Amino acid sequence: MSQDNIQDQNADANIEITPEMQAFYQRADAIIGIANSQLGPDAHSGQVGASLLYAAARYSASVASIGFVKGDDFAKEKDDIVEFYVKQYRQMLSDNLTDYAQNFDKYVQLNQDVKPAE
Repeated sequence: MSQDNIQDQNADANIEITPEMQAFYQRADAIIGIANSQLGPDAHSGQVGASLLYAAARYSASVASIGFVKGDDFAKEKDDIVEFYVKQYRQMLSDNLTDYAQNFDKYVQLNQDVKPAE
């Protein structure tokens, strides 16, 4: 879901887009842009998506480790950390699937317009 789509949805719900929310969506859009730039003859969307998920997992593990002094203490929190990230991802994925379904024709057209040259 891009920043523009969020703004469209929030306009309907009368939710103010704060500068922090704007920055959040801009960062996400930048990362999606990098992922899209990886598409081509050597990598299809499934492969790029798998790399993106792996990168998110690696980055999240690094972020989660901040503040721990010992690896043993960090390891003890593994289940809670996994639960936190899974819950966040499940909600974000659900929200984006709902948005995609509601805007399917628009998004399918956009995806056809941005296919890489072969």
